Amino acid sequence: MPIHGVAVTVPEPWGAELQAAREEFGDPMAGAIPPHVTLLPPTAVEPHEIEAFTEHLRGVCSGVGPFTMVLGGTGTFRPVSPVVFVQVSSGIAACELLESAVRSGPVQRTLDFPYHPHVTVAHHLGDDELDRAFADLAQFRCEFTVGSVELYHHDADGVWRVVESFPLTGDARA
Repeated sequence: MPIHGVAVTVPEPWGAELQAAREEFGDPMAGAIPPHVTLLPPTAVEPHEIEAFTEHLRGVCSGVGPFTMVLGGTGTFRPVSPVVFVQVSSGIAACELLESAVRSGPVQRTLDFPYHPHVTVAHHLGDDELDRAFADLAQFRCEFTVGSVELYHHDADGVWRVVESFPLTGDARA
C-alpha cells in the first residue's frame, strides 16, 4: 500500500544546510528525507482514498494563512527515542492546528507519541553522533514564512518526494 506523509518543508538555503548536517552526522536517511516539520507521519493511504485526502488537504490549507516559523536550537527525545532535532520556536500553534486538521479527515492516524513539531537532524545513531548533532546545531537559527504544506509519497527507492503542494490561502490574521 502506498505510504504518504504531510509536512512543512524547510526552504532553501536552510533545508540544504540541515540536510548536509544530517549527512555529516552519518544519518543514513539524510539523502532520502528532506528537512521538514511533520504534520502527518508516514501513513498507508489506499489508492482510492488519495483523491478525497487531497481535497481534504486543500480545504484545510484554505482555512489557514501563511505564518512565520522560527527554527532555533536543538532538542532530543532521548532516552525514549534516539532522535536529535532542531526546535520549532515560533509557529508551534499553527503547526498544531494544521496537524490536528490534517488528521481529522478521510485519512486518520493514531500517533505513537504526543505531537511535537520539530525538524529531525539525527535519528537511530550512536550516542556520540547524537551528542555531536545536539552540540553542533545548538546555535542554528532561521526564520521563514510558511506558505504551503506538502503531501509526500514514499517511493520504492526509499526517497520521500513531494506529490503536491497546497498553498495556505486563509486569513493570516486568524
